[in-house]
Amino acid sequence: MTRDDRAAGSVVNALTIDVEDYFHVSAFDDVVDRSSWDGRERRVVVNTDRLLALLDRAQVRATFFVLGWVADREPALVRRIAAAGHEVACHSYAHRLVYDLTPDAFRDDLRRAKACIEEASGLPVIGYRAPSYSITARSLWALDALVEEGFRYDASIFPVHHDRYGIPDAPRHAHQLERAAGSILEIPPATLQRAGLNLPVAGGGYFRLLPYSWTRYGLGSLNRREGVPGVFYLHPWEIDPDQPRLPVPWLTRVRHYRNLHRTEPRLGRLLADFRFAPVASVFAGELAAVGATRPRPPVHSPSAGAVTG
Repeated sequence: MTRDDRAAGSVVNALTIDVEDYFHVSAFDDVVDRSSWDGRERRVVVNTDRLLALLDRAQVRATFFVLGWVADREPALVRRIAAAGHEVACHSYAHRLVYDLTPDAFRDDLRRAKACIEEASGLPVIGYRAPSYSITARSLWALDALVEEGFRYDASIFPVHHDRYGIPDAPRHAHQLERAAGSILEIPPATLQRAGLNLPVAGGGYFRLLPYSWTRYGLGSLNRREGVPGVFYLHPWEIDPDQPRLPVPWLTRVRHYRNLHRTEPRLGRLLADFRFAPVASVFAGELAAVGATRPRPPVHSPSAGAVTG
């Protein structure tokens, strides 16, 4: 083992799972009517259980950002996640892009999701990740709602260029944000900076579409050279090559379906190559510092749900 390998092994990364089904994906919004969700084949339970079994074999705990729609319909799945020792967090209720919502609609979705996830898990929910990383420069107001609704960290701002999300010049590592409503810890997905650009190494489609060596190099560089943890993410549908194929444009087809059969073995390899733990564990020190900052009183009436800032 080299000195660099020992240095990488001393850093614990954050493993995160966004618990949603294949038909919830934002890129499918134009071809999947939301009214059809309940009538579609539900595959999220079996796929999430496969991930739970894989993590159990590897003795790894993770953070599961659960969609409220799933928690409402599959509370036993959420209970199994919590019972296995994983952190349970929030991935919204209806998987709507934050920048397409009004502040009132966002707050309603947030409250509904938090309530049903906490009821199903029996645990407090302190973390949030927006669908498709949709807290961007035009929806930063959502951070105030998160503070006011009791969230202590957000994991929604991706510091990259992308056609659907991202704030390219946002900080790359965990940092405390001061908002009109108070403080919140922002925890971005893993990136490397090369030639002035932030390059994603955080998982998801990047994990499936690019060679495994890129993810290994990226997380290793974060751990060894920068001495910081990386935040990795995955969806249960990404280990499911047998999921129904939907009629979508070629770019969406490539992004969603390419290399699904390779994801599960690659994840097993990643769990062997790096150390992982839940977000709240990896960033416990930073969260304690945010917890010491009392949020300001809400600047909205309980019924209106409006936010400022």
